[in-house]
Amino acid sequence: MIRFSSFPFFRQLDQMDCGAACLKMICAFYKKNYSIQQLREMSGITRQGVSVLGLCDAAEQIGMKTLALNISFESLVNDVPLPCIVHWRQRHFVVVYKTDDQHIWVADPAFGKVKYTHAKFLEGWLYNKKTKKEEEQEGFALFLEPSAEFYNREDQVAGRPLDLRFLLPYLRSHKQILYQVMIGVLILSFIQVVFPFLTKALVDKGIRFNNLNFVYLILAGQLVLFLSQTGAEIVRRWLLLYMSKRVNIAIVSDFLVKMMKLPIAFFDSKMITDLIQRIEDQKQIDTFLSNTSLSVLFSLINILLFGTVLCVFSFPLFLIFLAGSTLYFTWIMLFVKKRAVLSYKRRDESVENRSSILEIMHGIQEVKLNNSERRRRWEWESVQNRVYNTAVKELRLEQLQVVGGNFLLQLMNIIITFVAAWSVIEGRITLGVMLATQYIIGQLATPLNSFVAFIHGAAEARISIERIGEVLNVEEEDKQKHTFDVSDEENDLVLDNVSFRYGSASSRLVLKNISLTIPRGKVTAIVGTSGSGKTTLMKLLLKFYDPTSGSINLGDKSLEGLDSRHWRSNCGVVMQDGFIFADTVLRNITESDNDYTIDKERLQQAVHVANIEDMIEQLPSGYHTNLSHGGIALSGGEYQRVLIARAVYKGPAFLFFDEATSSLDANNEKVIMENLQEFFKGRTVVIIAHRLSTVKHADKIIVLDKGEIIEEGDHTELVALKQHYFKLVKNQLELGK
Repeated sequence: MIRFSSFPFFRQLDQMDCGAACLKMICAFYKKNYSIQQLREMSGITRQGVSVLGLCDAAEQIGMKTLALNISFESLVNDVPLPCIVHWRQRHFVVVYKTDDQHIWVADPAFGKVKYTHAKFLEGWLYNKKTKKEEEQEGFALFLEPSAEFYNREDQVAGRPLDLRFLLPYLRSHKQILYQVMIGVLILSFIQVVFPFLTKALVDKGIRFNNLNFVYLILAGQLVLFLSQTGAEIVRRWLLLYMSKRVNIAIVSDFLVKMMKLPIAFFDSKMITDLIQRIEDQKQIDTFLSNTSLSVLFSLINILLFGTVLCVFSFPLFLIFLAGSTLYFTWIMLFVKKRAVLSYKRRDESVENRSSILEIMHGIQEVKLNNSERRRRWEWESVQNRVYNTAVKELRLEQLQVVGGNFLLQLMNIIITFVAAWSVIEGRITLGVMLATQYIIGQLATPLNSFVAFIHGAAEARISIERIGEVLNVEEEDKQKHTFDVSDEENDLVLDNVSFRYGSASSRLVLKNISLTIPRGKVTAIVGTSGSGKTTLMKLLLKFYDPTSGSINLGDKSLEGLDSRHWRSNCGVVMQDGFIFADTVLRNITESDNDYTIDKERLQQAVHVANIEDMIEQLPSGYHTNLSHGGIALSGGEYQRVLIARAVYKGPAFLFFDEATSSLDANNEKVIMENLQEFFKGRTVVIIAHRLSTVKHADKIIVLDKGEIIEEGDHTELVALKQHYFKLVKNQLELGK
């Protein structure tokens, strides 16, 4: 029997991480610690999430035995080994780790540990709820048990996730400012601790003995101390603001540097909103550093100093304060974990809300064409309702925490006031001590609230750091790769028995046993029907992915071991989904010049080859015209011509064109292809196209079908065969006649 509190729980870091997070929990239950990123890669996750087969593949890779079944609820409760993974609401994975006659215990990676009644669990688990016969009602479950191999494996065990110690290296670089801030904190604390003594002296000596000059002196001292305190506080806040902003910029910069070094496969499995959320997580860290971290240090010093003074003035009052503060903190801590769960859920729902809005904005044309405004609005409102309900729960919990805490503080203050007044009447303390005590209690209320803010801020910052750490721990694309001068290599590109699949080992092969030689200095065209694997093959040549099996070599040197940046610096590429930046025409064409130096000769050549001189001249600011985001101010043909100019400007040894002229009109295509034929001389070129006019002059044509090479030769040879290539192009030039 598993105790409710003993089962390990881990939250999903992204919207589609539920499967990997469930697998991580089960591994941790069996005393193995794998990172979510490791399990994500093993399961072949995509932006649509992970499949059941992907989860099985990942589990079996780490040595677990798997069994996926549709089973009845009775079998789930009585017969199967736990923990297991179940499909929840037809869109999510959760772990069932305990059952009894009335309840089911679930670890939901998006929410937390939840105890459901049987009826509530069935609402989320059954996939054929409309079936009237109870014995036909079933749900899906994936059962996992460790084998001997699982316990013997040590190669993929993950380290500890990042925590608040992640910030220490960034803070050390600003240690001089930290020292100044701490000195300011100490000065402020010692200034504040003088005030109760001045209050005591004002009442017990000035007022009691009618000494007006002494009163003036005390008030003047208080004014000087107040001005000093204000000045020190201003300096402290400015220093803290400067340091926190510099630290925040450094963290974001390191995050972006790391993210840009990650392989394309990492981004294929990520929603854009998840990556944006990680950057926005810096705000939580910034708030924690600037508003709560050192403020709690200031509060701690104040509590120690004022607590000591209170103990000196009246030990009974100090004991009352100590008891009340302990009760206050106990109350606050009761809500910390629940608020953290709701905060995490609110963030995930905010990401989903952002995704929903972006999807509507990007797809507004299709929405209008299909009159689906109401459907999309209802879906958005559904997301909004979930965000609202979570916000209400979080606010309700916060109000209960705050109101209850304030009630305890006020009750403590009332008791202290009564005891102090009674002590004055009994002659145990003076009136000055009573007033000084009231001042001390008032000053101690702020530090207590600062501790509450610190606890909540630390929980928020820890979540943010955990999300950022998940990216920082991913292995970089070019780690321990070598370089050699690609432009001097007079060798062919050779693919030897290359196969490739997206996702897990259970996914279908997109490319199957491709053996192909791409001759140096020649034009090779790849043709085939949609989905035949043409673009995937080009992505392998560009090192976006490594082959599942087989090898790609440049002569006798493996492309897999070559530094990707060095390889791509020698490649000019036009992809089907190429991107135009919200920048000038000039910067879009010269994107490969990172140092902002422009080679005018290469620029003129690129513009000429892409046949965009007239287009640029007609723009309001010529080369310096700022294109709108995504290049939406350009037509499809203009868009492609800018991308062609960008590829040509690099002056690369290798050129890769994926449907680079598909949006061009016949006249522009004719001119550009003539220009490109001259530019292609001496360069290795790979062209993917459907148009015959683009591929017929190629030195070599490869025909792909369902991921396999079915024909190979030049245009004349393949047409004479009257097979697959002939069928692809006959309608374009009526070759059938």
